[in-house]
Amino acid sequence: MKFQGTKEYIATDDLTIAVNAAVTLERPLLVKGEPGTGKTELARQVAGALGLKMIEWNVKSTTRAQQGLYEYDAVSRLRDSQLGEERVHDVSNYIKQGKLWQAFASDERVVLLIDEIDKADIEFPNDLLQELDKMEFFVYETGETIVAKHRPVIIITSNNEKELPDAFLRRCFFHYIQFPDEPTLRQIVDVHHPGIKDALLTTALTQFYEIRETAGLKKKPSTSEVLDWLKLLLAEDLTAEDLKRDGDNALPKLHGALLKNEQDVHLFERLAFMARGQR
Repeated sequence: MKFQGTKEYIATDDLTIAVNAAVTLERPLLVKGEPGTGKTELARQVAGALGLKMIEWNVKSTTRAQQGLYEYDAVSRLRDSQLGEERVHDVSNYIKQGKLWQAFASDERVVLLIDEIDKADIEFPNDLLQELDKMEFFVYETGETIVAKHRPVIIITSNNEKELPDAFLRRCFFHYIQFPDEPTLRQIVDVHHPGIKDALLTTALTQFYEIRETAGLKKKPSTSEVLDWLKLLLAEDLTAEDLKRDGDNALPKLHGALLKNEQDVHLFERLAFMARGQR
């Protein structure tokens, strides 16, 4: 099975190499990059391209590694025992399979996405080391060992909010998704907005990269945000001429799609004020 990108997802050569290397080595692929660069979507596209079902585990700050294996509902079992329920004698009735268990138990190979692993506690990755390494885990309540029927293709994403443990990193194949250069971004835009006029696209992308390179910017706009911005420009039927800025207004048209906090909006307002003062 080889991943070559899809019609809906423009994958650079180094990214396709990373995906296929992780599949060949049977190691998790750890993907880092700016938010909005397509890390989560990569897993969906890999699953689609390889014809595999995808199981998605969205990690939150409160997520524990154990939840990915299984959860034992002792409270429900206690309540049922008090009510004299027959099902109370089978402990398996109170065990809920986690995403890892679902992936291991699948009758065919799946893609398992562990999304935004850096949101969880620092011990979260370490708590999964043995399970991801050996492809098995023990269920204490039932005394059974769950062994993966097929080794899943595991894709783990991180926004780099915190450092991941070295022991965890050693077990992964790593890839950092670089922000796309203009030719690659044009290809991405063509997938989502085919037929966009070249003059409008050129002017819009020029402004977009100027914004990203502005010194002091708190949050750089991402790929997903430029696609949203272009969608708005097309919906408003704006032209390249409409996008032209002057010293009185340094903010781009419909800037709310690109600038997501007041600090960055004030930065461009200050730049406009300074430009007027120099005239």
